[in-house]
Amino acid sequence: MARILVISPSGEVYDHDNVRWYRHADLQSHIEHYHNIGDAFVFDSSLKLLNFEKLDELPIDRVDAAMIDRLNAEYDYVFLRGSNYVHAQMNWAKAAEVLRRLKLPVIAFGIGAQAPVSGKLELSEDTKTVLKLISDSTASLGVRGTYSAEVLNDLGIRNVRIIGCPTAFRNNDPNLAIRLPPLEQIKTVGVTLRREVSKTYAQDIKRYLTFHRSLVKAMADRFEVTLMAQGEVEEKKLALGTPEQKAQALAALKENEWANNWYLDEQVTGLYQSRMFYSDIVAEYERLVRGLDLVLGYRLHGNLMALANGTPSIYFTYDSRTVEFADTFKIPSIDVFAGQDFKLEEHWDQARFDRFNAAYGQVYRAMSGFLSENRIDHKMVKPAAAAQEVPAQERKVA
Repeated sequence: MARILVISPSGEVYDHDNVRWYRHADLQSHIEHYHNIGDAFVFDSSLKLLNFEKLDELPIDRVDAAMIDRLNAEYDYVFLRGSNYVHAQMNWAKAAEVLRRLKLPVIAFGIGAQAPVSGKLELSEDTKTVLKLISDSTASLGVRGTYSAEVLNDLGIRNVRIIGCPTAFRNNDPNLAIRLPPLEQIKTVGVTLRREVSKTYAQDIKRYLTFHRSLVKAMADRFEVTLMAQGEVEEKKLALGTPEQKAQALAALKENEWANNWYLDEQVTGLYQSRMFYSDIVAEYERLVRGLDLVLGYRLHGNLMALANGTPSIYFTYDSRTVEFADTFKIPSIDVFAGQDFKLEEHWDQARFDRFNAAYGQVYRAMSGFLSENRIDHKMVKPAAAAQEVPAQERKVA
C-alpha cells in the first residue's frame, strides 16, 4: 500500500483513518481560537477513501533540501486536502519552492475557488505558480465544481476534473440515495450555523443574519432542534465551556454589533444556551447526523456529512462556494439573497432529492475515475471507464 504525504492536514489522525482536532482532550488550550472543524471532516473523509500504510505531513513553511530528498525516497505521492485555496488572500508559504524540488505527484483532492462579491477574482503569482506545479505533476487536478474549473481554465490549466468533495463519499457507497419520509414523521433537526461571515463574499450581512435567525427559530418552533457549530469561539464556549466562559461568550455576542442587531433575540439566545453542539472529533459529528431526521443550514461540510449518511439536507447558499457545492451535487438549496422566504414544505420534494441522488452517483464515478487516472490506490468502486489504462505522467518542473 501507498506511503502518503499530505499538505494542510487539519487535525491529528488516530486508528489509521480517523481525525480529531490537535490536542482535542485539552479543550482549554484552544477554546479561545477559531478553527473550522469542517476542514477535519474533509481530511478524515479523504483518508477513508485511500489505501495507505504510512501518512505524514509535507511541510511547506520551509525549504529543507535534505528533508525533501528523504521524502522523495520514502513516499509515493502527496495529496492536497480539499479546501478553498483559490482566492485572493491565499498564503502558500514556501509551497512553490518545496514543490519545485519534490519529485512526487501532488494530488489536488477537491480544491475550490472563491469569488468575491464584486469584481474579478484576482490571484497572486504565487497561487498561479503552485497550481501549475500541481497540475504538471499529475494526470489531472480535482476541483469541487464548474466555477473552480473555469478559474483554472483561465490560468491555462486544462487537465481538470470536477470531483466534488471527499466528505460526500466518506462512507464509500456508490448507490447512496435519499428517500424522504412524510414530513409529519420528522422530529429531530440539526441546523448548521455560520454566524461569522465576511462581507467580502456575502453581499448583505443584515439579510444573511436575519434570514439565519429566522431559520433557527422556525426549526425550533416545529422540531427538536440541535444547533451545530463548527468553530466560532463563542459557540464553542456555549457548547463546552465553563460557566464563566459561557457568560463571556454571551457577553461577547451582545457586544458584537452584527450579532446583537440582526441575529440574537430572546429566543435565539435561549437556544444558544440550551441546544448548542460542538465537538473536535469528526466521528461525534457523524454520530449526531445519523440520529437526526433532517440537517439544514449554512455549513458546507456539516450539511454534506448529513447527506453522506443518508440524512436529508438543504443548503442555504450565500456565496460562490455554497452555490458551487449545491450545483455540483444538485443539492436542494435556497439562495439567501433571492428575497424569498424559506418554506420547508416547498423543499420537501422527492423530485428535488432524486436530482441529488442522480448527481451523487455521477460525481462518485468522477472521483473514482480521477483517483484511478492518477494511479492512486483507493477504496472507491471503480467504474468501467476508470479502468482504462492511462499513460504514466512525466513530472514536469517549472
